[in-house]
Amino acid sequence: MSKILIGIGLLFIAALVLTMAGCSKTTTVIIDNSPAITETVQFSKTIVPIFSKSCATSGCHSGSVAPNLSDATAYNALVTGNYLNLTNPAGSDVYLWLTGKKSATMPLGSANNPSNINALILAWIKQGAKNN
Repeated sequence: MSKILIGIGLLFIAALVLTMAGCSKTTTVIIDNSPAITETVQFSKTIVPIFSKSCATSGCHSGSVAPNLSDATAYNALVTGNYLNLTNPAGSDVYLWLTGKKSATMPLGSANNPSNINALILAWIKQGAKNN
């Protein structure tokens, strides 16, 4: 009886090894390496400070280069200038500039663009780009 159990055990182990050998992961696809944004992104508390610090600086998007991303004009400039695409948020001009898919990556200089800026802007657009 014990020889039968040992034989069944060895057969089970062999079958398990063969099954596991047939399973392999050959490709990893990374769709978006930005951190996931799960909270509501508020324009006034989150997006405006990003624009103020990184975009609406002298000689950039503070009135000399469109869109004007100064505190008082940022929202209207984005909406009226058609820089937002609510049906395809990742296709929004503002997001394409941030990711370097349209012209130079904004803000100019990689040190000015922490990875979460892209994720926050995209999350805000996906959430309806509200002026909240």
